Amino acid sequence: MGLETQIQSIIVSFVYGMFVSFAYNILYFLLYNKNAYIKIISCFLFNILLTILFFYIMYLINYANIHPYFIMLVVVGFLLGNIKTKSIRIFNKNKERT
Repeated sequence: MGLETQIQSIIVSFVYGMFVSFAYNILYFLLYNKNAYIKIISCFLFNILLTILFFYIMYLINYANIHPYFIMLVVVGFLLGNIKTKSIRIFNKNKERT
């Protein structure tokens, strides 16, 4: 894998982690619903769709060669994105209470 492809993969992994954090905070009310069936189905679909999307994006960039540092950057992107997008979840909780 060339240097340009690795840099693209690193950037995409980091941005994808931020996207996952954003999607998680948007769909927080579905993932932590009181109804057990809705919770199980939404968690399953959420994880499967996001995993398939990540592998498809990586397939387009580098034929889905996943290195451990790509996964680490997804986690770092998620953590940094969660700091920024946690206000969305708080806003949704406050909206539900009113």
